[in-house]
Amino acid sequence: MGAIRQCSRSACRQSAVATLTYVYAESTAVLGPLATYAEPHSYDLCSQHAGSLTVPRGWEVLRLAMPARRAEPGPDDLLALASAVREAASVPSEDAARTSRPHLEAPAVVEGTRRGHLRVLREPS
Repeated sequence: MGAIRQCSRSACRQSAVATLTYVYAESTAVLGPLATYAEPHSYDLCSQHAGSLTVPRGWEVLRLAMPARRAEPGPDDLLALASAVREAASVPSEDAARTSRPHLEAPAVVEGTRRGHLRVLREPS
């Protein structure tokens, strides 16, 4: 499974149990259960730092319900993991693909709209 995430506070080595996100436009700090994925603009906190969280004057803290205990992997999680392993095993390796097909052409890609540094690529029809 994934690695255990640590508290974002400096010098804290405890495991994270909550995620803190700021909504600057509404002067609100949202503290909730540990997010599934680490996001660059959120902070993972241990139980001690989540419990002692303070915010600037005029800000509001929105505390979402925390689970009573940490969720254990369920049968659906294990089935998804097994399916992913089977799928990865069924894809031929690059070396095998190179020997069986000496020359592969890259698929034609049609460039779509551009927004900042991101591009939308559309497959040709």
